[in-house]
Amino acid sequence: MAIQIELTKARVPVKIWTTDVDSKALDQLLNAADLPIVGPHVAAMPDVHVGIGATVGSVIPTANAIIPAAVGVDIGCGMNAVRLSLNARDLPDNLKPIRSAIEKAVPVGFNQHEFSKVKGAAVEKAARKLSPRLDAIMQKHTGLTKMTKDWQRHWLCQVGTLGGGNHFIEICLDEADQVWIMLHSGSRGTGNIIGRYFINAAQADMRRHQLNLPTDRDLCYFSEGSELFDDYVEAMYWAQDYALINRAVMMEAVIAALKPHVPPFTVTSEAINCHHNYVSEETHFGQDLFITRKGAISAQAGQLGIIPGSMGAKSFIVRGLGNEQSFCSCSHGAGRKFSRTAAKKQFDTHDLAEQTAGVECRKDEGVVDEIPAAYKDIDVVMANQTDLVEVVHTLKQVVCIKG
Repeated sequence: MAIQIELTKARVPVKIWTTDVDSKALDQLLNAADLPIVGPHVAAMPDVHVGIGATVGSVIPTANAIIPAAVGVDIGCGMNAVRLSLNARDLPDNLKPIRSAIEKAVPVGFNQHEFSKVKGAAVEKAARKLSPRLDAIMQKHTGLTKMTKDWQRHWLCQVGTLGGGNHFIEICLDEADQVWIMLHSGSRGTGNIIGRYFINAAQADMRRHQLNLPTDRDLCYFSEGSELFDDYVEAMYWAQDYALINRAVMMEAVIAALKPHVPPFTVTSEAINCHHNYVSEETHFGQDLFITRKGAISAQAGQLGIIPGSMGAKSFIVRGLGNEQSFCSCSHGAGRKFSRTAAKKQFDTHDLAEQTAGVECRKDEGVVDEIPAAYKDIDVVMANQTDLVEVVHTLKQVVCIKG
């Protein structure tokens, strides 16, 4: 399906791949489209919904500038998926021991690795190559060091950790009953403080230079050529690289945790590690642009990507079709229909158990806000982007770990 709504009330158009979009999200999209740095248009994916700072499911192209809040505070958040040589029949009937083993191997929620166990271990070796870049960022922007305790250890201890919210680890089966591992996480606490610090810095910088502030103050930006622009780009790219390593280390831990519970297996060549909150320097419509995808993934022609549904719903491995109108992008998931607060008021643990039947997962009050009904119908989302991606594999969760 093609573009379903085109808004022309702002400085540049907004092109939307769904009719299921609320008024607050529309206002956010129009505010972004009014900025002098944005163009040739703003694209909104079929999972679009209102977000903090900028619309989730938006693709915002900017010339010679970047909007930190459009990237958000979970910089580099994204997905990782691998297919295993295992089949459904290789999994035990009782999947709870597998879930428990993964939860023991990967810290979830606010938990992280103990420094005594990280120091000198594979986790530290995987992350240490990022250390010089982070040291330089922290030394220049000492305000960052005041936003977290013992940052020198903190970022290392969070490598290979899940976090909370909508982050997850899943064991899935595809249409041929092949086993997949899929996980969703980002740059953790250090990415969060980088995001918050530079969002505030952008607002202060525009006020200091007496520039016209955007209608939405969250849309303040850094212009290319300024010192803060260069500093933000360096810090943002560091967080994106950190997120990639975090997911890769976590995937190794999940594979190791799975091994004692199943026959010997190998990882196939299909491995995907993609961001959905990030900036990429790309050329579109003959222009060199900074493409900010907030809750959207790259869908260049032939590029593999991951579109997860909610816990208990289907997920998809997709191949991009390279649609220029979406800046070669697609949705990053189903997209929320209810806010977390609204979901907790609308649903209870009975609803959660009913909607996640057949999935080995938490079914307590702590994850009610992640109930499948809090999200849009993933089948409708996929039907709305047949011009953006083609489905390669359809996955169904059998184990789901939430923070």
